[in-house]
Amino acid sequence: MISILLLLLQWQWRCCQCQKYSYDPTPCSSGSTRYTCTSTATSCRTFFAYRANHRFSTISAISSLFQTDPDTLLSINTNVSASSQVLESGHEVLVPITCSCSADNFYQSLFNYTATHNSTLSEISCNIFEGLVKSVTLEEENRVPGNGNAVRAGSVLRVPLKCACLDDFKDDGLKYLITYPLIERDSTTKVGKKFNVSVEEIWKFNSLNPFAPTVFPTTTVLVPVRDEPFINFSIPNSDPPTPQFLPTRPFERRPKISQVKELYIVGSVVGFCLILALLMSCGLYMKALKKCEDQRLIQSSTMRRFSSCSTPTRSSTNSCLSPDLLVGIKYSLGNYSVEELRMATKSFSEEAKMSSSMYKGVMKNGEEVMMIEMKQMRLEGSRQLIDVHSRMNHVNIVKLKGVCYGEEQSSSYLVFEFPSNGSLRDCLSISCGALNWHRRTQIAFDVATGLHYLHYSVSPAYSTQLSLNSTRVFLNTAWRAKIAVYGTRCLCGSDSEACLVNAEKVEIFAFGEVLLELISGKEGVERESMTFLGGTGTPEGGCFDQLRNFVDPSLKDDYPLAEALCLAVLAGSCVQHDPMHRPSMEDVLKILATIL
Repeated sequence: MISILLLLLQWQWRCCQCQKYSYDPTPCSSGSTRYTCTSTATSCRTFFAYRANHRFSTISAISSLFQTDPDTLLSINTNVSASSQVLESGHEVLVPITCSCSADNFYQSLFNYTATHNSTLSEISCNIFEGLVKSVTLEEENRVPGNGNAVRAGSVLRVPLKCACLDDFKDDGLKYLITYPLIERDSTTKVGKKFNVSVEEIWKFNSLNPFAPTVFPTTTVLVPVRDEPFINFSIPNSDPPTPQFLPTRPFERRPKISQVKELYIVGSVVGFCLILALLMSCGLYMKALKKCEDQRLIQSSTMRRFSSCSTPTRSSTNSCLSPDLLVGIKYSLGNYSVEELRMATKSFSEEAKMSSSMYKGVMKNGEEVMMIEMKQMRLEGSRQLIDVHSRMNHVNIVKLKGVCYGEEQSSSYLVFEFPSNGSLRDCLSISCGALNWHRRTQIAFDVATGLHYLHYSVSPAYSTQLSLNSTRVFLNTAWRAKIAVYGTRCLCGSDSEACLVNAEKVEIFAFGEVLLELISGKEGVERESMTFLGGTGTPEGGCFDQLRNFVDPSLKDDYPLAEALCLAVLAGSCVQHDPMHRPSMEDVLKILATIL
């Protein structure tokens, strides 16, 4: 730990000699950091990068926004043939500007903007100008009347866009510093490839830490170029997200002596904080151990009381399965009446029926739920199921909301939340195009995360009894997946690691079948149909042709072929006949994380 800190401090000292400007990680709707003017340069010619959108979709419209001659924009952006050509949303355009040093010692390129409709400073900052100016800077530059952040139609705003000039680094052959607004999934590596610039130079000019050069959407970076700039449009827009390390913090240039003092102070403070954190962690750990032991004793006493109860009767208020008792034992579990469920399902009509024992209903408050009829649900089964769900709290597991104890002891209902987009099987059957490739890979990752949670984060581990399939995977409004867990059972004792591994391999097979459905859109796909995985006996190019025929046609070839092959290989590994040849759940998660 100490050696790592020394390396970081040494790196910071070296970069203090060369860093020019500081990257600001705060979004366009907050913060007010701008690029400070340096010693000699008072103005310079440079560029913005701007993305076409539904409001500004042509060179003509963009030139009007930046008060620039459209012919000048056409001469720079040679990939556009006419000023009236409608550009694809997100198409990047280079805009030449003059960058000047303001009276308050900040570089800026000043424009006037007339609001075409009632808006806000945040919308103008983040949407119209795509983060090239902070909303706080707009507020400081313009005294907006009325409701603070609100802007009325027809209002004329002074817009000081962020830019920067070169002076000390001209000897390095550098010519411009392009202000580049970042969007989701951007990275410094991707930006460097677009402008044929080394990523190290981008780090240097933006004071980014090379150990964690994380950047964020709706912020800007400076891109140093040596020639007239151009954008390489062959760089794909689907790079995987960079690891989410803590962002670097912008800082101002200070005299070297004060920087050395600051480094010593920072090192001392960090060391003190580490020692303090260690002591606090030890104290909290001891406290948590004591609390855990107390809870274990209380739970043991309660379970002995539960086990000593007599056989339940028809009246739930006097039985050991009384909802009041269950609420006290585990967690807040709703107690629904049969009449409530009848009203929610229109007397358990065929319209509400999802399967032989499953119904969908709408409660009085408008909440959608699904009900599972549990026939001949015994005391031990009810207790175990409620015990399972009392241990679960995960975004990828369907939540148990309550229990309805039927009029007959042999019939009861479990009431679960109902994710609004229904089951994965139903969504794949519709083939409406809503499940695009990115959503399918995210669903695969969600299901794998939920299974990993059931096996390794719930104690003891539980199995879904080989019942995982696309009908038990539900999708919410954001198309994120949740596994419906009902009819679960304990896998094995906590000391039986081999048993846990064997059960996991079985669940991996079931997950592989779900993965095959996500790729192909079909139900009951077998590994033998994936001939493109054979590797022999196919002509050149035949492997990819067979893969395209295997992928769900509703995707209409709108997916990365390499990702599809990677996902198909993973699915094929999961459904291997020999369990020992199947990957572990952790391996599955690592592979899916690289695709997302």
